[in-house]
Amino acid sequence: MRPLLPLALILCLTAPNTVVAAVRGGDAMYVGGTIAGLTEKTEGKLDLAETAAIFAAKKGAKVTIPYDKIQSLEYGQKAGRRVGLGIAISPLFLLSHKRRHFLTIGFVDEAGKQQGAVFELAKGMVQEALSVFETKSGKKVEYESEEARKHAGVH
Repeated sequence: MRPLLPLALILCLTAPNTVVAAVRGGDAMYVGGTIAGLTEKTEGKLDLAETAAIFAAKKGAKVTIPYDKIQSLEYGQKAGRRVGLGIAISPLFLLSHKRRHFLTIGFVDEAGKQQGAVFELAKGMVQEALSVFETKSGKKVEYESEEARKHAGVH
């Protein structure tokens, strides 16, 4: 077991930061899209208000997506191996999976222009967010796979 320690340390130090980072709690991340004023990988909070979803970036930018302007919703996941500090603690972390949850929203902005936004959601807010978006927009969420549907709690 001792010879694996140097290898684990090298992997920890060379693993890219993006693999370790994940959205947690009530947070969300704007992964990308066509929204002016937001850059890729902008972290913030997604507030599911009465008439609109409001993404408030940690660095001040705010985007409002009225539910009645939403044209499409898609949910998907990306599963990957946990890499980083965890393997220094236990090589068993290499056997565990980390799921990232993505919601893609197609909508029309206040100027009538088609927009798209991809948000990474924290695991704990996926079911609520999907339910709210479906109910308030009147649009059905499209799931990228049966696996995504299952993990979203939809049967």
